Amino acid sequence: MYSNETKVTTKKKSKEDEELGKLIDSATLMNDTLMTKVFDENIPATKLLLDVILDRDTEIITAKAQWVIHNASSEGHNIRLDIYAKEANGEAFDCEIQRSSKEAHPRRARFYSSMMDTRMLKAGESYDELRDSYVIFITEDDYYEKGQPIYCYDRKCNNGDNLNDGSHIIYVNGAYRGDDSLGKLMQDMNNAGTEGFNYKVLEDGVRHFKENEKGRGSMRDLIEEYAQERAKEKESDIISKLLSKGKDAEEVADLLDIDIDVVKSVEEGMLVNS
Repeated sequence: MYSNETKVTTKKKSKEDEELGKLIDSATLMNDTLMTKVFDENIPATKLLLDVILDRDTEIITAKAQWVIHNASSEGHNIRLDIYAKEANGEAFDCEIQRSSKEAHPRRARFYSSMMDTRMLKAGESYDELRDSYVIFITEDDYYEKGQPIYCYDRKCNNGDNLNDGSHIIYVNGAYRGDDSLGKLMQDMNNAGTEGFNYKVLEDGVRHFKENEKGRGSMRDLIEEYAQERAKEKESDIISKLLSKGKDAEEVADLLDIDIDVVKSVEEGMLVNS
């Protein structure tokens, strides 16, 4: 009996390993998992990304992936920045990798920009000390469908005068393949291999997490972690829907065959946000 169970488990694990391996092999820097690994704490790679997009020499001193900013309001919406960076002069950057156009809504950019601003001014500092902030969306396709490689937005008066408030929102066309620095960057961002990159710092990062045993292992861990998080989110959505339809916590726990404490935790969250 036990030997058969071991064979089934081993076979299942082997299939999971194979599927995870395929996910890693096919991943590009437009995928959350690989992007997170390559850019987290990687100042040279982050500097390259921003230098090319902004067409200037940045002085990046901080680079963090999946950086969370909590809303000051207990009922407010928190945000998770794909790549957060800070320059020596205090300017801040958020670079979002968006494969879904739905997730690249301009109002999301506005909200992210406002949340970043709340972290940029200390008590007692005057408003003119607030440094510039940049929210950059790299979208898989041309979000605005106007054939441009990049779209840069600053607040302006209806007569064309710039407000000069230091807030910048940028959309990068991830499908752009021009023979310039931005086109080459987008080629690299969409390269699923470990060779043929235009920028060595990106190739080195990708190669480490795809070919190095330790790096590849950390990719597998992160993919599994994301899968578990998504499963929990889906479970929470189902619980919320059932509770909203009038079922009590015990009924929901029974129906889904889960611990009643899990249901009560979701129920409490619904009450706080109602």
